[in-house]
Amino acid sequence: MEKSGKPSVAIIGGGISGLAAAKELRWLDPVLFEATDSIGGVWRHCSFRSTRLQTPRPDYEFSDYQWADRNDPTFPTHTEILEYLHGYATHFDLWRFIKLQTKVVEIRFVGQSWTKTGFTHLWGEKGQPIADGPAWEVGVVTPQSDTVQFEFLVMCIGKYGDVPNMPTFPRGKGPETFLGKVMHSLDYCKLDDEAAKSLMKEKKVVIIGSKKSAIDLAVECAEANHGTYRRGVSRFIESYLTWKLPLEKYGLKPNHPFVEDYASCQMAILPETFFAEADEGRIAFKMSSWWCFWEGGVVFDDNTKLEADVVLLATGFDGKQKLKSVLPEPFPSFFFSCGFFCSSSVNGRGTIHPLIPHMAFVGYVESVSNLHTSELRCKWLGRLLRGHFKLPGMEAMFRQTGAEMEVMKRTTRFYRRHCISTFSINHSDDMCEEMGWSSWRKRSWLAELFTAYNNQDYKEDKSQ
Repeated sequence: MEKSGKPSVAIIGGGISGLAAAKELRWLDPVLFEATDSIGGVWRHCSFRSTRLQTPRPDYEFSDYQWADRNDPTFPTHTEILEYLHGYATHFDLWRFIKLQTKVVEIRFVGQSWTKTGFTHLWGEKGQPIADGPAWEVGVVTPQSDTVQFEFLVMCIGKYGDVPNMPTFPRGKGPETFLGKVMHSLDYCKLDDEAAKSLMKEKKVVIIGSKKSAIDLAVECAEANHGTYRRGVSRFIESYLTWKLPLEKYGLKPNHPFVEDYASCQMAILPETFFAEADEGRIAFKMSSWWCFWEGGVVFDDNTKLEADVVLLATGFDGKQKLKSVLPEPFPSFFFSCGFFCSSSVNGRGTIHPLIPHMAFVGYVESVSNLHTSELRCKWLGRLLRGHFKLPGMEAMFRQTGAEMEVMKRTTRFYRRHCISTFSINHSDDMCEEMGWSSWRKRSWLAELFTAYNNQDYKEDKSQ
C-alpha cells in the first residue's frame, strides 16, 4: 500500500459506525477494511426476513443524508436500510476507501513504548491523537495477504454478530444430548428463504431468548409452522402497554420498572402479527430462569419437559470475545479487568481509551438511536484529529466516565450495557461544546424546550 503525505488511518468494520467514520475522516483518505462482501454490518449479516428498524425513519438517518421517503410512517425493512446505507456511501464517495472481503486477523502495536504511566506518554509527548510514525500494524487476509502499518486505527466492529453467545450446560444436559437440530440465530440468518422455511416447516420449534431476535424468530416460525414456544419475557412500556397489550394473559408482564429497560436499551418493537399469532395458538410462552436439553427437547426450571424438533438459540453475541480476538495483549485487559465488557465505560466519550494509544472505538455506546450516537462520535473524532480541541488528561477522562457510570447505576441494574438513553441529550451537549459547537441546536428557545431532538439537529454548521 503506497504511503501518501497524509497520516495513515485505518477503519476496521463496514457497518454504520465504519461508514460514518469514513465520511468524517475522508480528508485523511482512510482505508476501511470489511471482512465480508458487503457493507451494512448487522443489517447485512444478522437480519431475518422479518427484521425491521425499531424507530421511524427520521430518527434513524445521518444528519447530512436524509431518507428519500422519510415521511413514510412504516418502519423500514433491513433491505431498505441496506439500500439507504449504499446510497450514503455513494453520495459521499466512500467506496474508494472501502476494501471488501479483507479480513483483519491480527493487530500489533509497533509505536513508542507505552510502559510509562500517564496519558501524555501513551499518546506522545504532547498527547496528540495521531502518532508521529507507524503505531499499529494490521494483518489482513485477501487473495494477496498483507500487513500494513498505520498511525491511527478506528475500531468499528461493534458488539454484535460474528461471535455467538452460546449457553453452557452441565455434562449430559447440553445440545449433544438432543436428537433434533440446534441452531444459533447467527447461523439461521445465513439461510435463504427456502432453507429457513424447510428448517421449520411441520416442526416443533423452541426459541430460547427474550429480545428482538427471539421475537422476530417467533413470528417467522409461526408463519411457517403450526406452533412455536418462546422462552423468556419481552419488555414493554409499563404504564400504557400493560393496559394496551395482553401481557398478563400471556405471562409477559415484567417484574421490574420500564425505565430500567429504557435506561439499558433493552426495548423491542413487536412485529404487527406477534399477538395475532399468539391468539391463534401458533406462539406459546414459557417463563423460565434455567433450562437444559433432554433427548426429546428442552427441560425448564419447573421440570416441565417440552418436545422439540428444532431449538433456535436467540441468545445474543459475545462482544467481549469479538474484541478480544482482534486486540493484541495486553490491551484487552484494560477492558475486561473490571469483570465485564466495560469498553465504553472507561472510554472518553465512548470513543478514546486513555490507555490504548492512537486508537478510537465507535459503536460501543448504545442509545435510542445508535446511528445518531455513532455519527456524533465520528464528528467528534474528526474534529479531534483535525486539532480543533485537545483531550483532557487521563485522570480527568476516568472521572468523566465514572460520573456517567454512576448515573446509569441509579437508573437500571443493567448499567453495564453502557446505554446513555436517559442522558443522551446532556451527553451530546457536552460533545458539542468540546467540538466548539453551540449546545443549543434548535433555532429558538421555544423549540429547545418543547420539540424533540433528532439527528438533523446535529448537522454540522460550517460557520462553527
